[in-house]
Parts: sequence; structure tokens; C-alpha cells
Amino acid sequence: MNAIRGVPGLAAEGGASSPVVRVENDHAVARVSLHGAQVLTYVPRGSHPVLWLSPRAVFSPGRSIRGGVPICWPWFGPHPTDETKPNHGFARLSAWALDAAWATENGGHKLVFRFPMEAGPAAGWKHSFDLRLAVSVGPVLELALTARNTGDSRMTVGGALHGYFAVSDVRKVRLRGLEGKTFVDPSHPAERRVQQGPVEIGAETDRVYDDPGDRLVLEDPLLGRRIVVEKSGSRSTVVWNPWMEKAKSLSDIGEDQFRDFLCVEPANALGDVVTLAPGEEHRLTASIQAEPM
Repeated sequence: MNAIRGVPGLAAEGGASSPVVRVENDHAVARVSLHGAQVLTYVPRGSHPVLWLSPRAVFSPGRSIRGGVPICWPWFGPHPTDETKPNHGFARLSAWALDAAWATENGGHKLVFRFPMEAGPAAGWKHSFDLRLAVSVGPVLELALTARNTGDSRMTVGGALHGYFAVSDVRKVRLRGLEGKTFVDPSHPAERRVQQGPVEIGAETDRVYDDPGDRLVLEDPLLGRRIVVEKSGSRSTVVWNPWMEKAKSLSDIGEDQFRDFLCVEPANALGDVVTLAPGEEHRLTASIQAEPM
């Protein structure tokens, strides 16, 4: 395949119906869908995939893709006042454009995707904005979602970089960095708990942690590796796994595949929404690196 925009290591896949940018360099191989500007895969050279993509993922306009790193924006979870609007906003359901791409000095690549502003009003969003995602593929996968208020009134937004991390068995991993932090289950927002020790998954888990710090470590003894997630622009982190029963009801996961991933999401969720005055911008970032234990 020909290089995209003449940049070696970038190629188009998927055809017109589901276009994907394939990135290949000395550090890693990655794939990014223009549908939602969603990173689908990231595989460091000589290592296991860092991101989980469901074998049952649906690639269709208006549908979310299960796995990788979906972008939740301009709200996280259900819309705060209108239950008819899509869960986690409209950014992950829309076709984005590749705005720029280049090779970096360290042998990696950087890509910048732009959300088509006209898709916002089409989804019932009344604010004017500029939304871009920068993706750096190298020894580290770096994501930066920048939202700027280009209108003349204040704009309040929430969201998340909804990472699905591939694990050997979710029942065997530990997530460190949330010890002593307060969390809430969004379905029971009045009930707050404190995390005791590292997070371990033994049942359906849906938690939003307050002020969790900027560095989390997902330890996977069976794979002999840890995934380090560092973030900025966020005072909340979401941890999610549907477990067996809920996974049965999700056609794009399936009964047994709940074991294969854990979602760890730098977020602006619940009380951690951001209000932007005209001309202001907010940047939510995630830096993801796999390393031996």
C-alpha cells in the first residue's frame, strides 16, 4: 500500500466503509480508525498487544467500536439531562479527519485527527468548538485530546480516554496507584468507598475514583509485564469490567471475553467536568507504556 501523505510507515486499510490508518515503525505497530479517531491496536515490537479489541467489534456508522481507546466526549456516561442522547457522547460515533501526520526524530510517528465541527450541531450540541486528538506511536503510546471553546458562551464538557487494556486474565491482575482513594459506582452515586490495597477484579466493576493521581500501574504476572498509564488534565479515573453476566448481554463482547481486558480510563467524569470560557481549551492526555515486571 502507498504511504499516506508520503510519510513512510503510514498506510490506509479498511476501505471507504471503515477507513483505518496503519502505523508501523521500529518501536511498534498501531491501527487508528477514522471512525471516532479510535486507536484500535498498539503492539510494541517483540511484545504482546497492549490494547484489547473485541473479536466481535462492530465497524458501522453510528455504532461504537468495542475495544482500543474510544473517545468519550462531550459527556461521560449517560447525558445528564436527555436520556435519548448516546451514552458517552457523540465523538466516538462520528467520522474524524486525519489533519496531519509526520515521522518523529525518535523513529516514531505522530498523527493529528480533527473532529468535524458540523457533526456537533447534527448531534444536538449547541456550542461551537474545535476538537483534536494527537496520537504518538513509538516506545510509548501517547494520546492528547484537546477541546477549545470557539463560541461566545461558556461550555461544560466531560469525557474520557476509554482504554481497554489486554490482560492474560482479569482475575489475576492488580492495578496499583489507587490505594486509599475514594470511589463511587455511578449507579449508586450517594455511596462512597475507600480503596483498600491494589484494585483486584472478582466481580462486575464500575468505579469512578476521585483525585487518583497521575500514574497507575497494571501488573500482569502471567504475562510478566506491567502497563504504566500516566495522565494529565484529569481528576478522575474510571475502572470497568462487565464480568460474566453482563458480558453475556453485550453482543460485541461475549460471555467469556470479560477475562481478556480491564478498562482503565483517564477521565473527566461525575463532578470532574470542565467549564471553558470562550477561547479557553482543555487538554486530556494519556501516556501508555508496557514494560517487564
